Amino acid sequence: MARGGHTPVDTLLPVSAADPAKDVDQSSASADSAHSAHSADAAQAAHYAAASMGPYPILVAVLCSVLIIANIGATKLIAFGPIIVDGGAFLFPLTYIVGDILTEVYGWRAARRAVLTGFAMSILAAATFWLVQISPGADAYENQAAFEAVLGFVPRIVLASVCAFLVGQLLNSYVLVRIKARTKERYLWARLVGSTAVGELADTVVFCTIAFAGIISGVEFLTYVVVGYVYKTSVEVVLLPVSYRVIAWMKRLEPSYALPASDSPMRPSTSTL
Repeated sequence: MARGGHTPVDTLLPVSAADPAKDVDQSSASADSAHSAHSADAAQAAHYAAASMGPYPILVAVLCSVLIIANIGATKLIAFGPIIVDGGAFLFPLTYIVGDILTEVYGWRAARRAVLTGFAMSILAAATFWLVQISPGADAYENQAAFEAVLGFVPRIVLASVCAFLVGQLLNSYVLVRIKARTKERYLWARLVGSTAVGELADTVVFCTIAFAGIISGVEFLTYVVVGYVYKTSVEVVLLPVSYRVIAWMKRLEPSYALPASDSPMRPSTSTL
């Protein structure tokens, strides 16, 4: 009690009521601190764009087209001296570059959807070629043997192709998002090369084993596997500058890429299959 029996008003009120300006300053400082922390976390987080807009459908179409063309080319074995490769080697490595771009920009679920689309289109192409092959040719058509040699339905090759693509591409995308979860937006080269090294290894081993085991044997088979794997992985490394430019351009093009994945309900999650 103060002298004279009167208690000062400010000793009975909470500090915030006694000094509202100080309380406002503290609240503002806390808000600024929280905003700064959120901004720092966002800057360090892994980002993905929404796959429902932008160039995503075009990339999926490119992936499917390159895959089907490469599968047709793969029906021919090519020998460069002692080195044996299939015709798909000219174009097939691009499927992994496109797959890397899809995964880096749009995330695991969007990439998985693209891979499954490519898988389905490969089966559709094989089924169509088979139906054309078994259909009776017109009297004037004299190229049945040539058609069968190039586009004929070879169950072993088709099985090898679709299985290798599915396993390799899914592994490629999965490894990339796992590396990105640790490296965030840094070390893009490590994600691109590391994921391709794993995916191409699985792809090459699965395809060569199913398609040519027993047809090519011994040293020739081993050479075919090793050369195919080294070549496809090397293409990724050589084209890294191109991949960097395309990915940077797409990230700038996609406005939804500016936010971390958790900030957008449209953004695909990378945590589950």
